[in-house]
Amino acid sequence: MAFAHTGSVALLGVDGVVVEVQADLEPGVAAFTIVGLPDKALSEAKDRVRAAVVNSGEKWPQRKLTVGLSPASVPKSGSGFDLAIACAVLAAAEVLDPAAIAKLLLIGELGLDGRVRPVRGVLPAVLAAADAGYERVVVPSQTAAEAALVPGMSVLGVRTLAQLLGLLTGRLTGEEEPAEGAAGVGAERPDNALAGLSLPGLGVRSRSADEPDHRDLADIAGQYEARRALEIAAAGGHHLYLKGPPGAGKTMLAERLPGILPPLTQQEALEVTAVHSVAGLLPAGQPLLGAAPYCAPHHSTTMPAIIGGGSGLPRPGAVSLAHRGVLFLDEAPEFPVRVLDALRQPLESGEVVVARSAGSLRLPARFLLMLAANPCPCGRWSRRGDGCDCTATMVSRYQGRLSGPLLDRVDLRVEVDAVTRVELMERDATAESTATVAARVLAARDRAAARLKDTPWRTNGEVPGHELRTRWRLAPGALRDAERDMERGLLTARGLDRVLRVAWTAADLAGLDRPERDEVRTALALRSGISRGLPR
Repeated sequence: MAFAHTGSVALLGVDGVVVEVQADLEPGVAAFTIVGLPDKALSEAKDRVRAAVVNSGEKWPQRKLTVGLSPASVPKSGSGFDLAIACAVLAAAEVLDPAAIAKLLLIGELGLDGRVRPVRGVLPAVLAAADAGYERVVVPSQTAAEAALVPGMSVLGVRTLAQLLGLLTGRLTGEEEPAEGAAGVGAERPDNALAGLSLPGLGVRSRSADEPDHRDLADIAGQYEARRALEIAAAGGHHLYLKGPPGAGKTMLAERLPGILPPLTQQEALEVTAVHSVAGLLPAGQPLLGAAPYCAPHHSTTMPAIIGGGSGLPRPGAVSLAHRGVLFLDEAPEFPVRVLDALRQPLESGEVVVARSAGSLRLPARFLLMLAANPCPCGRWSRRGDGCDCTATMVSRYQGRLSGPLLDRVDLRVEVDAVTRVELMERDATAESTATVAARVLAARDRAAARLKDTPWRTNGEVPGHELRTRWRLAPGALRDAERDMERGLLTARGLDRVLRVAWTAADLAGLDRPERDEVRTALALRSGISRGLPR
Protein backbone atom coordinates (compact mmCIF):
# COMPACT_ATOMS: atom_id res chain seq x y z
CA MET A 1 0.00 0.00 0.00
CA ALA A 2 1.37 3.43 -0.97
CA PHE A 3 -0.80 5.52 1.36
CA ALA A 4 -1.08 5.77 5.15
CA HIS A 5 -2.19 8.28 7.73
CA THR A 6 -1.93 8.97 11.45
CA GLY A 7 -2.61 11.87 13.80
CA SER A 8 -0.76 14.74 15.45
CA VAL A 9 -1.67 18.15 16.90
CA ALA A 10 -1.04 21.75 15.84
CA LEU A 11 -1.01 24.29 18.66
CA LEU A 12 -2.71 27.66 18.24
CA GLY A 13 -1.80 29.48 21.43
CA VAL A 14 -2.95 27.20 24.24
CA ASP A 15 -5.53 25.41 22.08
CA GLY A 16 -4.79 22.32 20.03
CA VAL A 17 -6.13 21.33 16.61
CA VAL A 18 -5.89 17.66 15.64
CA VAL A 19 -4.05 17.26 12.33
CA GLU A 20 -4.22 14.22 10.06
CA VAL A 21 -0.72 13.41 8.80
CA GLN A 22 -0.97 11.67 5.40
CA ALA A 23 1.87 10.06 3.46
CA ASP A 24 1.64 9.07 -0.21
CA LEU A 25 4.31 7.19 -2.21
CA GLU A 26 4.25 7.24 -6.01
CA PRO A 27 6.63 5.99 -8.71
CA GLY A 28 9.00 8.64 -9.94
CA VAL A 29 12.13 10.57 -9.09
CA ALA A 30 12.91 10.39 -5.37
CA ALA A 31 11.61 13.57 -3.72
CA PHE A 32 10.11 14.60 -0.37
CA THR A 33 7.45 17.32 -0.20
CA ILE A 34 5.46 18.56 2.81
CA VAL A 35 2.23 20.47 2.14
CA GLY A 36 -0.33 22.02 4.49
CA LEU A 37 1.10 25.41 5.63
CA PRO A 38 4.26 24.19 7.39
CA ASP A 39 6.63 26.74 8.92
CA LYS A 40 10.41 26.72 8.55
CA ALA A 41 11.01 24.27 11.43
CA LEU A 42 8.40 21.87 10.07
CA SER A 43 9.76 22.11 6.52
CA GLU A 44 13.14 21.01 7.85
CA ALA A 45 11.49 17.82 9.15
CA LYS A 46 12.34 16.24 5.75
CA ASP A 47 16.02 15.98 6.67
CA ARG A 48 15.44 15.07 10.32
CA VAL A 49 12.95 12.30 9.54
CA ARG A 50 15.04 10.79 6.74
CA ALA A 51 18.18 10.62 8.88
CA ALA A 52 16.25 9.29 11.91
CA VAL A 53 14.64 6.49 9.87
CA VAL A 54 17.96 5.41 8.32
CA ASN A 55 19.79 5.53 11.66
CA SER A 56 17.02 3.45 13.23
CA GLY A 57 17.83 0.58 10.88
CA GLU A 58 15.10 1.07 8.28
CA LYS A 59 15.38 1.78 4.56
CA TRP A 60 14.18 5.10 3.22
CA PRO A 61 11.77 4.67 0.27
CA GLN A 62 13.37 5.91 -2.95
CA ARG A 63 10.16 7.15 -4.55
CA LYS A 64 8.22 10.37 -4.86
CA LEU A 65 6.92 11.11 -1.37
CA THR A 66 4.26 13.67 -0.46
CA VAL A 67 3.27 14.34 3.15
CA GLY A 68 0.03 16.26 3.63
CA LEU A 69 -1.05 17.95 6.86
CA SER A 70 -4.82 18.33 7.04
CA PRO A 71 -6.67 20.64 7.57
CA ALA A 72 -4.44 22.51 5.17
CA SER A 73 -5.81 25.93 6.16
CA VAL A 74 -4.44 25.71 9.72
CA PRO A 75 -0.86 26.98 10.15
CA LYS A 76 1.49 24.30 11.50
CA SER A 77 4.68 25.10 13.35
CA GLY A 78 7.40 23.39 15.31
CA SER A 79 9.06 20.00 15.25
CA GLY A 80 6.37 18.04 17.07
CA PHE A 81 5.13 16.44 13.83
CA ASP A 82 8.40 14.52 13.20
CA LEU A 83 7.29 11.28 14.87
CA ALA A 84 3.93 11.22 13.08
CA ILE A 85 5.56 11.93 9.69
CA ALA A 86 8.12 9.14 10.17
CA CYS A 87 5.46 6.56 11.08
CA ALA A 88 3.14 7.62 8.24
CA VAL A 89 6.00 7.31 5.70
CA LEU A 90 7.04 3.87 6.99
CA ALA A 91 3.43 2.69 6.95
CA ALA A 92 3.06 3.87 3.34
CA ALA A 93 6.26 1.92 2.56
CA GLU A 94 4.67 -1.15 4.22
CA VAL A 95 7.24 -1.31 7.01
CA LEU A 96 4.38 -0.71 9.47
CA ASP A 97 0.80 -1.84 9.34
CA PRO A 98 -1.24 1.27 8.39
CA ALA A 99 -4.07 0.12 10.63
CA ALA A 100 -1.72 0.14 13.63
CA ILE A 101 -1.18 3.89 13.41
CA ALA A 102 -4.48 5.05 11.94
CA LYS A 103 -6.05 5.67 15.36
CA LEU A 104 -2.81 6.64 17.07
CA LEU A 105 -1.78 10.21 17.82
CA LEU A 106 1.95 10.90 17.83
CA ILE A 107 3.83 13.92 19.19
CA GLY A 108 7.59 14.32 19.29
CA GLU A 109 10.72 15.68 17.62
CA LEU A 110 13.25 13.33 16.09
CA GLY A 111 16.99 13.68 16.38
CA LEU A 112 19.18 12.63 13.50
CA ASP A 113 20.17 9.51 15.45
CA GLY A 114 16.54 8.48 15.96
CA ARG A 115 16.08 9.71 19.51
CA VAL A 116 12.69 11.18 20.37
CA ARG A 117 13.05 14.61 21.91
CA PRO A 118 10.47 16.54 24.01
CA VAL A 119 8.48 19.43 22.56
CA ARG A 120 6.38 22.25 23.99
CA GLY A 121 2.67 22.04 24.67
CA VAL A 122 2.20 18.31 25.24
CA LEU A 123 -0.62 18.80 27.77
CA PRO A 124 -2.86 21.04 25.60
CA ALA A 125 -2.07 18.78 22.62
CA VAL A 126 -3.24 15.65 24.44
CA LEU A 127 -6.31 17.51 25.75
CA ALA A 128 -7.21 18.33 22.13
CA ALA A 129 -6.67 14.70 21.16
CA ALA A 130 -9.00 13.53 23.93
CA ASP A 131 -11.67 15.99 22.79
CA ALA A 132 -11.33 14.62 19.25
CA GLY A 133 -11.94 11.07 20.45
CA TYR A 134 -8.42 9.67 20.51
CA GLU A 135 -7.66 7.15 23.24
CA ARG A 136 -3.98 6.38 22.59
CA VAL A 137 -1.12 8.84 22.29
CA VAL A 138 2.64 8.46 21.84
CA VAL A 139 4.87 11.15 23.32
CA PRO A 140 8.54 11.52 24.28
CA SER A 141 9.28 9.66 27.51
CA GLN A 142 10.29 12.93 29.23
CA THR A 143 6.76 14.30 28.82
CA ALA A 144 4.76 11.11 29.43
CA ALA A 145 3.80 12.15 32.97
CA GLU A 146 2.49 15.46 31.65
CA ALA A 147 0.39 13.69 29.00
CA ALA A 148 -0.94 11.24 31.59
CA LEU A 149 -2.67 14.11 33.42
CA VAL A 150 -5.47 13.85 30.83
CA PRO A 151 -8.13 11.43 32.14
CA GLY A 152 -8.92 8.34 30.10
CA MET A 153 -5.90 8.65 27.82
CA SER A 154 -3.54 5.70 27.29
CA VAL A 155 -0.04 7.20 27.11
CA LEU A 156 3.06 5.59 25.64
CA GLY A 157 6.36 7.33 26.31
CA VAL A 158 9.17 6.36 23.95
CA ARG A 159 12.85 7.23 23.90
CA THR A 160 13.75 6.35 20.28
CA LEU A 161 12.08 5.77 16.94
CA ALA A 162 13.49 2.23 16.90
CA GLN A 163 11.75 1.55 20.20
CA LEU A 164 8.41 2.72 18.81
CA LEU A 165 8.85 0.69 15.62
CA GLY A 166 9.65 -2.37 17.70
CA LEU A 167 6.47 -1.91 19.70
CA LEU A 168 4.31 -1.46 16.61
CA THR A 169 5.81 -4.47 14.76
CA GLY A 170 6.18 -6.76 17.76
CA ARG A 171 9.98 -6.95 17.33
CA LEU A 172 10.81 -5.14 20.60
CA THR A 173 13.88 -6.43 22.43
CA GLY A 174 14.39 -6.33 26.17
CA GLU A 175 16.84 -3.45 25.95
CA GLU A 176 14.29 -1.34 24.04
CA GLU A 177 11.33 -1.72 26.40
CA PRO A 178 9.76 1.52 27.63
CA ALA A 179 10.72 2.77 31.03
CA GLU A 180 8.27 1.89 33.78
CA GLY A 181 6.00 4.41 35.49
CA ALA A 182 5.75 7.84 33.90
CA ALA A 183 7.40 6.73 30.66
CA GLY A 184 5.46 3.50 30.21
CA VAL A 185 2.22 2.51 28.57
CA GLY A 186 -0.84 3.98 30.26
CA ALA A 187 1.37 6.04 32.55
CA GLU A 188 -0.34 7.42 35.62
CA ARG A 189 0.33 10.71 37.33
CA PRO A 190 3.31 10.22 39.67
CA ASP A 191 3.13 10.98 43.38
CA ASN A 192 5.56 13.87 43.01
CA ALA A 193 3.61 15.51 40.19
CA LEU A 194 3.25 18.62 42.37
CA ALA A 195 6.92 18.86 43.28
CA GLY A 196 8.19 22.43 43.65
CA LEU A 197 9.75 24.20 40.73
CA SER A 198 11.17 27.51 39.65
CA LEU A 199 10.45 28.73 36.16
CA PRO A 200 12.97 30.93 34.33
CA GLY A 201 12.17 33.93 32.19
CA LEU A 202 9.96 36.96 32.90
CA GLY A 203 10.40 36.43 36.64
CA VAL A 204 7.97 33.49 36.65
CA ARG A 205 7.88 31.42 39.82
CA SER A 206 5.62 28.62 40.89
CA ARG A 207 5.70 25.98 43.56
CA SER A 208 3.94 22.88 44.81
CA ALA A 209 0.72 23.32 46.75
CA ASP A 210 2.32 21.30 49.55
CA GLU A 211 5.75 22.96 49.46
CA PRO A 212 6.41 25.37 52.35
CA ASP A 213 7.12 28.93 51.27
CA HIS A 214 9.84 30.59 53.31
CA ARG A 215 8.51 34.06 52.46
CA ASP A 216 6.35 34.72 55.50
CA LEU A 217 4.12 37.73 56.13
CA ALA A 218 5.37 37.80 59.71
CA ASP A 219 8.76 38.96 58.37
CA ILE A 220 7.32 42.30 57.25
CA ALA A 221 7.80 45.15 59.70
CA GLY A 222 4.73 47.33 60.21
CA GLN A 223 2.55 48.07 57.16
CA TYR A 224 -0.69 46.94 58.83
CA GLU A 225 -2.93 48.63 56.30
CA ALA A 226 -1.01 47.12 53.38
CA ARG A 227 -1.22 43.68 54.98
CA ARG A 228 -4.97 44.07 55.37
CA ALA A 229 -5.23 45.12 51.71
CA LEU A 230 -3.15 42.10 50.70
CA GLU A 231 -5.52 39.79 52.55
CA ILE A 232 -8.60 41.35 50.92
CA ALA A 233 -6.94 41.16 47.49
CA ALA A 234 -6.28 37.44 47.93
CA ALA A 235 -9.72 36.67 49.33
CA GLY A 236 -11.69 38.40 46.59
CA GLY A 237 -9.34 38.47 43.60
CA HIS A 238 -9.00 42.27 43.70
CA HIS A 239 -6.22 44.21 42.00
CA LEU A 240 -3.88 46.18 44.27
CA TYR A 241 -1.74 49.31 43.97
CA LEU A 242 0.92 50.15 46.56
CA LYS A 243 2.61 53.56 46.53
CA GLY A 244 5.41 54.49 48.85
CA PRO A 245 9.12 55.26 49.24
CA PRO A 246 11.89 52.76 48.43
CA GLY A 247 12.53 50.23 51.18
CA ALA A 248 9.03 50.37 52.63
CA GLY A 249 8.38 46.70 51.83
CA LYS A 250 6.29 46.83 48.64
CA THR A 251 8.23 44.07 46.90
CA MET A 252 8.26 41.92 50.04
CA LEU A 253 4.49 42.20 50.24
CA ALA A 254 4.12 41.23 46.57
CA GLU A 255 6.34 38.19 46.97
CA ARG A 256 4.19 36.97 49.84
CA LEU A 257 0.86 37.40 48.06
CA PRO A 258 0.98 34.01 46.24
CA GLY A 259 1.54 32.30 49.58
CA ILE A 260 -1.87 33.35 50.92
CA LEU A 261 -3.77 32.47 47.74
CA PRO A 262 -5.71 29.17 47.89
CA PRO A 263 -4.23 26.15 46.06
CA LEU A 264 -5.36 25.74 42.49
CA THR A 265 -8.29 23.48 41.75
CA GLN A 266 -7.73 20.56 39.38
CA GLN A 267 -9.21 22.50 36.46
CA GLU A 268 -7.17 25.62 37.27
CA ALA A 269 -3.99 23.54 37.60
CA LEU A 270 -4.56 22.10 34.13
CA GLU A 271 -5.14 25.59 32.70
CA VAL A 272 -1.96 26.98 34.26
CA THR A 273 0.10 23.94 33.30
CA ALA A 274 -1.12 24.14 29.70
CA VAL A 275 0.00 27.78 29.41
CA HIS A 276 3.44 27.07 30.86
CA SER A 277 3.79 23.96 28.70
CA VAL A 278 3.14 25.96 25.53
CA ALA A 279 5.63 28.60 26.70
CA GLY A 280 8.28 25.91 27.24
CA LEU A 281 8.61 26.72 30.95
CA LEU A 282 7.46 23.38 32.34
CA PRO A 283 10.45 21.35 33.60
CA ALA A 284 10.62 17.66 32.82
CA GLY A 285 9.58 15.42 35.69
CA GLN A 286 7.29 18.02 37.26
CA PRO A 287 4.20 17.92 35.07
CA LEU A 288 1.59 19.83 37.09
CA LEU A 289 1.60 23.27 38.73
CA GLY A 290 -0.45 23.12 41.91
CA ALA A 291 0.00 26.62 43.35
CA ALA A 292 -0.68 30.08 42.00
CA PRO A 293 2.11 31.31 39.68
CA TYR A 294 3.95 34.57 40.33
CA CYS A 295 5.21 36.65 37.42
CA ALA A 296 7.29 39.79 37.95
CA PRO A 297 8.62 41.12 34.61
CA HIS A 298 11.24 43.88 34.52
CA HIS A 299 10.04 47.32 33.47
CA SER A 300 12.12 47.10 30.28
CA THR A 301 10.14 44.08 29.07
CA THR A 302 8.58 44.56 25.63
CA MET A 303 4.89 44.61 24.74
CA PRO A 304 4.86 41.12 23.12
CA ALA A 305 6.58 39.67 26.19
CA ILE A 306 3.95 41.17 28.50
CA ILE A 307 0.77 40.76 26.47
CA GLY A 308 1.80 37.90 24.18
CA GLY A 309 2.97 37.75 20.61
CA GLY A 310 6.21 37.23 18.75
CA SER A 311 7.00 36.30 15.16
CA GLY A 312 4.59 33.94 13.47
CA LEU A 313 1.78 32.68 15.66
CA PRO A 314 1.61 34.54 19.00
CA ARG A 315 2.85 32.88 22.18
CA PRO A 316 1.74 33.51 25.78
CA GLY A 317 3.11 36.60 27.48
CA ALA A 318 3.44 37.53 31.13
CA VAL A 319 -0.30 38.15 31.54
CA SER A 320 -0.97 34.53 30.50
CA LEU A 321 1.93 33.10 32.48
CA ALA A 322 0.35 34.78 35.53
CA HIS A 323 -3.06 33.19 34.77
CA ARG A 324 -4.74 32.19 38.06
CA GLY A 325 -1.85 33.80 39.92
CA VAL A 326 -0.14 37.15 40.51
CA LEU A 327 1.28 39.62 37.99
CA PHE A 328 3.54 42.06 39.86
CA LEU A 329 4.73 45.23 38.13
CA ASP A 330 7.39 46.80 40.30
CA GLU A 331 8.30 50.40 39.48
CA ALA A 332 5.06 50.46 37.48
CA PRO A 333 5.47 54.06 36.16
CA GLU A 334 8.72 52.99 34.49
CA PHE A 335 6.84 50.59 32.19
CA PRO A 336 5.96 51.98 28.74
CA VAL A 337 2.56 53.65 28.76
CA ARG A 338 1.42 51.47 25.83
CA VAL A 339 2.16 48.34 27.84
CA LEU A 340 0.29 49.58 30.90
CA ASP A 341 -2.76 50.60 28.90
CA ALA A 342 -2.77 47.24 27.11
CA LEU A 343 -3.51 45.62 30.48
CA ARG A 344 -6.97 47.17 30.55
CA GLN A 345 -8.58 44.52 28.33
CA PRO A 346 -7.40 41.43 30.25
CA LEU A 347 -8.21 43.10 33.58
CA GLU A 348 -11.85 43.31 32.48
CA SER A 349 -12.30 40.12 30.45
CA GLY A 350 -9.80 37.68 31.94
CA GLU A 351 -8.34 36.94 28.53
CA VAL A 352 -6.23 38.64 25.89
CA VAL A 353 -6.75 38.60 22.13
CA VAL A 354 -3.54 38.90 20.11
CA ALA A 355 -3.82 39.47 16.36
CA ARG A 356 -0.87 38.92 14.02
CA SER A 357 -0.52 38.37 10.28
CA ALA A 358 -0.22 34.62 10.87
CA GLY A 359 -3.43 34.49 12.89
CA SER A 360 -5.42 35.76 15.83
CA LEU A 361 -5.37 33.95 19.17
CA ARG A 362 -7.32 34.17 22.40
CA LEU A 363 -5.14 33.47 25.46
CA PRO A 364 -6.27 33.09 29.10
CA ALA A 365 -5.21 35.98 31.35
CA ARG A 366 -7.24 36.01 34.57
CA PHE A 367 -4.60 37.22 36.99
CA LEU A 368 -4.39 39.33 40.13
CA LEU A 369 -2.53 42.53 39.25
CA MET A 370 -0.30 44.17 41.83
CA LEU A 371 1.30 47.51 41.03
CA ALA A 372 4.05 49.13 43.06
CA ALA A 373 5.40 52.63 42.57
CA ASN A 374 7.50 55.29 44.23
CA PRO A 375 5.72 58.60 44.85
CA CYS A 376 8.16 60.48 42.58
CA PRO A 377 11.30 59.87 40.50
CA CYS A 378 13.61 60.26 43.51
CA GLY A 379 11.26 58.31 45.77
CA ARG A 380 11.34 60.75 48.70
CA TRP A 381 8.21 62.80 47.99
CA SER A 382 5.63 62.96 50.75
CA ARG A 383 2.50 64.94 51.56
CA ARG A 384 4.58 66.92 54.07
CA GLY A 385 6.75 68.15 51.19
CA ASP A 386 10.12 67.50 52.88
CA GLY A 387 13.18 65.60 51.63
CA CYS A 388 12.26 65.60 47.92
CA ASP A 389 14.26 67.31 45.16
CA CYS A 390 11.64 66.78 42.43
CA THR A 391 9.62 69.67 41.11
CA ALA A 392 5.82 69.62 41.16
CA THR A 393 5.84 69.11 37.40
CA MET A 394 8.16 66.09 37.70
CA VAL A 395 5.99 64.55 40.41
CA SER A 396 2.81 65.11 38.42
CA ARG A 397 4.31 63.71 35.21
CA TYR A 398 5.69 60.65 37.02
CA GLN A 399 2.43 59.80 38.78
CA GLY A 400 0.45 60.51 35.59
CA ARG A 401 2.16 57.63 33.76
CA LEU A 402 -0.42 55.38 35.42
CA SER A 403 -3.51 56.43 33.51
CA GLY A 404 -6.88 57.05 35.09
CA PRO A 405 -8.64 54.26 33.13
CA LEU A 406 -6.03 51.76 34.34
CA LEU A 407 -6.23 52.83 38.00
CA ASP A 408 -10.03 52.84 37.77
CA ARG A 409 -9.76 49.07 37.30
CA VAL A 410 -7.67 48.67 40.45
CA ASP A 411 -9.86 48.01 43.49
CA LEU A 412 -7.35 48.63 46.29
CA ARG A 413 -4.94 51.56 46.58
CA VAL A 414 -2.71 51.88 49.62
CA GLU A 415 -0.02 54.39 50.50
CA VAL A 416 2.77 52.73 52.46
CA ASP A 417 5.01 54.80 54.71
CA ALA A 418 8.67 54.29 55.44
CA VAL A 419 9.34 51.74 58.16
CA THR A 420 10.29 53.29 61.50
CA ARG A 421 13.30 52.25 63.55
CA VAL A 422 11.08 50.74 66.23
CA GLU A 423 9.10 48.67 63.73
CA LEU A 424 12.29 47.45 62.08
CA MET A 425 14.35 46.59 65.15
CA GLU A 426 11.73 45.23 67.53
CA ARG A 427 9.88 42.01 66.86
CA ASP A 428 6.13 42.50 66.46
CA ALA A 429 4.36 39.75 68.38
CA THR A 430 1.03 40.67 66.74
CA ALA A 431 2.28 40.11 63.20
CA GLU A 432 0.35 37.23 61.67
CA SER A 433 2.03 34.47 59.69
CA THR A 434 1.25 33.53 56.11
CA ALA A 435 -0.43 30.31 57.28
CA THR A 436 -2.82 32.22 59.57
CA VAL A 437 -3.83 34.70 56.88
CA ALA A 438 -4.09 31.98 54.22
CA ALA A 439 -6.57 30.08 56.41
CA ARG A 440 -8.80 33.17 56.65
CA VAL A 441 -8.51 33.75 52.93
CA LEU A 442 -9.53 30.17 52.20
CA ALA A 443 -12.53 30.44 54.52
CA ALA A 444 -13.61 33.69 52.82
CA ARG A 445 -13.22 32.08 49.39
CA ASP A 446 -15.43 29.18 50.54
CA ARG A 447 -18.13 31.61 51.71
CA ALA A 448 -18.02 33.42 48.38
CA ALA A 449 -18.08 30.13 46.44
CA ALA A 450 -21.18 29.00 48.35
CA ARG A 451 -22.94 32.30 47.59
CA LEU A 452 -21.89 32.24 43.93
CA LYS A 453 -22.87 28.62 43.41
CA ASP A 454 -24.78 28.06 40.16
CA THR A 455 -23.23 31.22 38.65
CA PRO A 456 -20.29 31.49 36.22
CA TRP A 457 -18.22 33.44 38.80
CA ARG A 458 -15.94 32.12 41.52
CA THR A 459 -14.68 35.21 43.35
CA ASN A 460 -16.14 38.59 44.26
CA GLY A 461 -13.71 40.31 41.91
CA GLU A 462 -15.35 38.61 38.91
CA VAL A 463 -19.01 39.44 39.66
CA PRO A 464 -20.49 42.14 37.38
CA GLY A 465 -21.69 45.31 39.09
CA HIS A 466 -25.26 44.89 37.86
CA GLU A 467 -25.53 41.55 39.66
CA LEU A 468 -24.12 43.04 42.87
CA ARG A 469 -26.60 45.92 42.79
CA THR A 470 -29.68 43.83 42.02
CA ARG A 471 -29.14 40.22 43.06
CA TRP A 472 -27.25 40.53 46.33
CA ARG A 473 -28.45 43.45 48.46
CA LEU A 474 -26.42 45.17 51.16
CA ALA A 475 -27.65 46.03 54.63
CA PRO A 476 -29.98 49.08 54.80
CA GLY A 477 -27.98 52.33 54.88
CA ALA A 478 -24.70 50.57 54.04
CA LEU A 479 -24.16 52.61 50.87
CA ARG A 480 -24.67 56.03 52.46
CA ASP A 481 -20.98 57.02 52.24
CA ALA A 482 -20.59 55.68 48.70
CA GLU A 483 -23.64 57.56 47.48
CA ARG A 484 -22.26 60.78 48.98
CA ASP A 485 -18.94 60.25 47.14
CA MET A 486 -20.77 59.69 43.85
CA GLU A 487 -22.70 62.94 44.28
CA ARG A 488 -19.42 64.79 44.86
CA GLY A 489 -17.87 63.25 41.74
CA LEU A 490 -15.30 61.33 43.78
CA LEU A 491 -16.57 57.92 42.66
CA THR A 492 -17.45 56.69 39.17
CA ALA A 493 -20.05 54.06 38.29
CA ARG A 494 -17.28 51.52 37.73
CA GLY A 495 -15.75 52.63 41.02
CA LEU A 496 -19.00 51.93 42.84
CA ASP A 497 -19.13 48.42 41.39
CA ARG A 498 -15.61 47.77 42.62
CA VAL A 499 -16.42 49.19 46.05
CA LEU A 500 -19.32 46.73 46.26
CA ARG A 501 -17.01 43.84 45.33
CA VAL A 502 -14.48 44.76 48.00
CA ALA A 503 -17.25 45.25 50.57
CA TRP A 504 -18.51 41.73 49.94
CA THR A 505 -14.97 40.39 50.38
CA ALA A 506 -14.57 42.28 53.65
CA ALA A 507 -17.88 40.78 54.78
CA ASP A 508 -16.72 37.28 53.83
CA LEU A 509 -13.52 37.74 55.84
CA ALA A 510 -15.57 38.96 58.81
CA GLY A 511 -18.01 36.06 58.53
CA LEU A 512 -21.02 38.30 57.81
CA ASP A 513 -24.00 37.35 55.65
CA ARG A 514 -23.89 40.71 53.84
CA PRO A 515 -21.83 43.91 53.98
CA GLU A 516 -22.77 46.65 56.39
CA ARG A 517 -21.69 50.27 56.54
CA ASP A 518 -18.30 49.46 58.09
CA GLU A 519 -17.43 47.10 55.23
CA VAL A 520 -18.40 49.70 52.64
CA ARG A 521 -16.32 52.34 54.44
CA THR A 522 -13.39 49.92 54.42
CA ALA A 523 -13.81 49.43 50.67
CA LEU A 524 -14.03 53.19 50.08
CA ALA A 525 -10.91 53.81 52.15
CA LEU A 526 -8.95 51.18 50.23
CA ARG A 527 -10.11 52.54 46.89
CA SER A 528 -9.52 56.23 47.54
CA GLY A 529 -6.37 55.83 49.62
CA ILE A 530 -7.95 58.05 52.26
CA SER A 531 -8.13 56.41 55.65
CA ARG A 532 -11.62 56.24 57.14
CA GLY A 533 -10.83 54.27 60.21
CA LEU A 534 -9.64 51.16 58.36
CA PRO A 535 -9.26 48.40 60.98
CA ARG A 536 -5.93 46.72 61.51
